[in-house]
Amino acid sequence: MSTNRRDFLKLLGTAGVVSLAGPAPSMWSSALGAEAKKGERVLVLIQMAGGNDGLNTVVPYADDAYLKARPALAIGKGAALKLNDTLGLHPAMSGFRDLWEANRLAIVQGVGYPKPDRSHFRSMDIWQAAHFSERIPTGWVGRMLDQTVAQSGGAWEAACIGLDKLPLTCLGERVVPPTIQRLEEFRLTASGRDAAPVSTAAWKQVAASTGGGSEIDFLRRSATSAVSNAERLASLSKTYRSATPYPSTRLAERLKLVAQMISADLPARVYFVNLDGFDTHSQQLPGHAALLGELSGAVSAFFADLDEKGRGNEVMLTTFSEFGRRLAENGSLGTDHGAASVLFSVTPAGKGGLYGKAPSLTDLDDGDPKFTTDFRRVYATLLERWLERPSQPVLGEAFAPLDFA
Repeated sequence: MSTNRRDFLKLLGTAGVVSLAGPAPSMWSSALGAEAKKGERVLVLIQMAGGNDGLNTVVPYADDAYLKARPALAIGKGAALKLNDTLGLHPAMSGFRDLWEANRLAIVQGVGYPKPDRSHFRSMDIWQAAHFSERIPTGWVGRMLDQTVAQSGGAWEAACIGLDKLPLTCLGERVVPPTIQRLEEFRLTASGRDAAPVSTAAWKQVAASTGGGSEIDFLRRSATSAVSNAERLASLSKTYRSATPYPSTRLAERLKLVAQMISADLPARVYFVNLDGFDTHSQQLPGHAALLGELSGAVSAFFADLDEKGRGNEVMLTTFSEFGRRLAENGSLGTDHGAASVLFSVTPAGKGGLYGKAPSLTDLDDGDPKFTTDFRRVYATLLERWLERPSQPVLGEAFAPLDFA
């Protein structure tokens, strides 16, 4: 099918691409079918959306201020999974306790940022952009991906799992990752944060066109690569085998999908996964326990699967949430929006432990524990120590990495 520029633009409109000058039309189009090399490091990010209650996650069971502020919600010394003489994990997190004992669970304490914003949307944008300006259109992972294009001419890649909408974290100016719900239903994505999924048939039509010049030829080759990778992804679910039983949860299903993609040496170096429901304003205890159990069970199965295949030390997994909860429980047996919290990172063996300083529960910021570790130090750690990319061009200024990577 011979195609001139006008006809090709019509095809691109059918496929959902908004501009020839915009980002590459799908993930892995820039790689043109390249595979990741076995042994390359991979980062998995889990967003705990809603504002996770860090105090009932990593429990200061020996702190009288914690016990006094939460007469109904406090988790006592006898229930917490003991880490040391003052801290324990929520009792639903036995999988994380196993990772702790294997010296693979890093816990970063007091994570937050100056002048905390307690709005879900604004605070999540700050975490995802790693910037305080509301005019920043890209996320920190997206800027890192853009950086690889500018420096090497070939982009690293990412994939967003279990989301209908591309998160700001992964949005760059030149690299636009896809969102993937299921391998069998892999959906190519057009340009932009709010872009709709694109049918493989539409991309095949673009790939089959001929003529039109160099810029059209680039997009045609990109479409060919995108279709090839989409079909390859769809076939993975039929061929993947694991002796590790995964829990029957949403997060476990998503992390199993990530394990499949890593094991197939697909070119993604960053995976973004979402687990929501952490906005625990009322009746917190049962819902929070279920979510932390889901997180712990899914992550421990994920690493058991990767370890079985000899890939566990190639992968770092880090959690984040837009804020923590207030110290005091509310009248609805829940907790309200707060500030500083904790995050987890599952690391290669030998890097587990406590990082950062636990905030005081008596010296508060409007009822909230004050942050002691800027979240951008965590990002600097992931960029410089794990992915071996310079962090200052991504974060806008220098932040001292931590030692968990």
